[in-house]
Amino acid sequence: MDNRPIAAAIRSKKLGILIRGARTASDKSIEECAEAINISNERMQSFERGEDSPSLPELEALAFYLKVPLDYFWGRDVVDSLQKELQVFEKDRLMRLRNRVIGANLRKARLEAGMTSLELADSVSITEQQLDKYELGTESIPLPELELLANTVNKTIKDFQDNRGPIGTWIKQQRAMQHFGDLSPELQDFISKPINRPYLEISQRLSEMSVERLRAVAEGLLEITL
Repeated sequence: MDNRPIAAAIRSKKLGILIRGARTASDKSIEECAEAINISNERMQSFERGEDSPSLPELEALAFYLKVPLDYFWGRDVVDSLQKELQVFEKDRLMRLRNRVIGANLRKARLEAGMTSLELADSVSITEQQLDKYELGTESIPLPELELLANTVNKTIKDFQDNRGPIGTWIKQQRAMQHFGDLSPELQDFISKPINRPYLEISQRLSEMSVERLRAVAEGLLEITL
């Protein structure tokens, strides 16, 4: 028995609960959220009921609008919202562009995995015609389906997330804040002091060096201390 459609349906229900939780916590209405990501009120309601699922670009835009980390929708801890408004972006144009980029990346991953479009479509229980639309970016991919597709071609959902533009920049900032919060208080204090910036810059340069170059530096320091 193929359990993938059941798993996708369960994922849609869970995603709907998370979307509703993020919206209500941000004190936003369904109408406001729908307008922010350029969809109908009915479709936004269907997201929250788990009857339909957003595409990754739609989910990214919703997280951006509600000021919640994208990782929240995978059940991770929520960090504080941004302290200032991020720049306004062209919603419709961004959605179309993101769908094309995701489609192109999906096609590239499929070819790297040595799969035909028919093989990939069959593996996730969709038609080859539907997959063609996804790969061309003419139709957005519901998130549960994209997760299944990504897993089938040996990728993760993060391989398809936006890493450029205003949303991508914001996602990186959110993750950087989360990583900083995971550091010990002593390290946070050290990093936060401007006087320690030269040491951080040295550490950055060392991290970018090859093993051979690092060995040469270590040998040079050893000669100095002897």
